[in-house]
Amino acid sequence: MKRVLSCALAAALVGGCGGKPAPGDASEPASKLAPVIEAPAAAVPPAVSAGFDQHLELQGIGFHVSSPNLASGNTVTVVPTGLEIDNSPWESPVDGDVVGAEIGDLDANGSPEIYVYVRSRDSAARGSLVGYAANNRKSLSAIYLPPLSDDPAAAAGYQGHDEFALVEQSLARRFPLYAGDGDAAVPTGKTRQLQYRLTAGEAGWKLDLVNSTES
Repeated sequence: MKRVLSCALAAALVGGCGGKPAPGDASEPASKLAPVIEAPAAAVPPAVSAGFDQHLELQGIGFHVSSPNLASGNTVTVVPTGLEIDNSPWESPVDGDVVGAEIGDLDANGSPEIYVYVRSRDSAARGSLVGYAANNRKSLSAIYLPPLSDDPAAAAGYQGHDEFALVEQSLARRFPLYAGDGDAAVPTGKTRQLQYRLTAGEAGWKLDLVNSTES
């Protein structure tokens, strides 16, 4: 059974937080984009970078994350293993390339989550997230990251180029700050880092903004 979900979702800020690739899996996300080759009419869109394929495991539960990283109509598929009831694959459309994935247990409940980082292909390189959490080690539910625009103070000065990473028991999001809007925006040399905590919501899981710092 395949379920399709859309979630709002870029490369890690710092390494080493929240799980390691399974032994023997040498696949890594591509570090450079390949030249774009224009496809003939009606052809399958070409990949703008190497496809993403990685297996992560924590607390006896694994996640196989894969994406063809197509130039248009791209998707990411997450296949869980080790869940007691439902290990069905989850597929989600994504706006851009899958550039990283991390596994963690942010709420320390013994049921890990998978966080997939996506980066848009335009010059803004906007980050987005696809995430799933294990429910009592039985099945998966989607993790919802509210749009940055929902918090005007957090979004002030944002022009993309954001990155995600698991830092301790939180999801960190960092981006450079700009003054002005649109093409007139200029970098200020400052950076904002947002810190999110995972909480259980009425219909699933949610990442709540708990801290914002600038440097």
